[in-house]
Amino acid sequence: MGTHSEPSSAPRTPLNRERVVRAAVALADDAGLEALSMRKLGQRLGVEAMSLYNHVANKDDLLDGMIDVVFSEIDLPVVDVGWRKTMSQRAASVREALARHPWATGLMELRTTHGPASLRHAEAVLDRLREAGFSIEDATHAFWLLDSYIYGFAIQEAGLPFGTPEELAEMAEIVLPQVSAAEYPRLNEAAAASLAAGYDYTDEFEFGLDLILDGLERLRNTG
Repeated sequence: MGTHSEPSSAPRTPLNRERVVRAAVALADDAGLEALSMRKLGQRLGVEAMSLYNHVANKDDLLDGMIDVVFSEIDLPVVDVGWRKTMSQRAASVREALARHPWATGLMELRTTHGPASLRHAEAVLDRLREAGFSIEDATHAFWLLDSYIYGFAIQEAGLPFGTPEELAEMAEIVLPQVSAAEYPRLNEAAAASLAAGYDYTDEFEFGLDLILDGLERLRNTG
């Protein structure tokens, strides 16, 4: 009669900094940054919270790592396609990353410790602008202006009560009857025009970005 042995459990994947940080990103994506704590992160990873400190110094260090993960997902500006297209592609990539990780929008420029992905990103943006002929002063202005627009748009977009033209139309059916056409004719006019055109908020991002790039083009030519 053979002996029976208990099946061995699969070996646990060892913790390291990357695994801890990426689990924190996933937790913030799922439940928001306010839900992030070392205790909850430990629960998600199946370990005691104290063991996390073998891989991150503290919560600030964890946040720095999380922001660097977001930066690592942003496409670096490419060369040889023209500065304007480069900045447009980079803006779209930043916006997409922030849509995946809305908790990061208010933190991207606030961290005082920058990881390698963040530094590579900033270096590449400034390098493309300098190679395009912007002075260092104007390149810095351009960098800040573009980021202010992209991050501000992402915050506004995340707070919208609609996400598609269909959802906007449904919302309009509820809201517009409450807005007097006689008292607020311009609001009704704008709403009617948007609905007739199949309004898509994505178009607003491209519209505003084009205006900024037009202004930067003039600055580059006169700098």
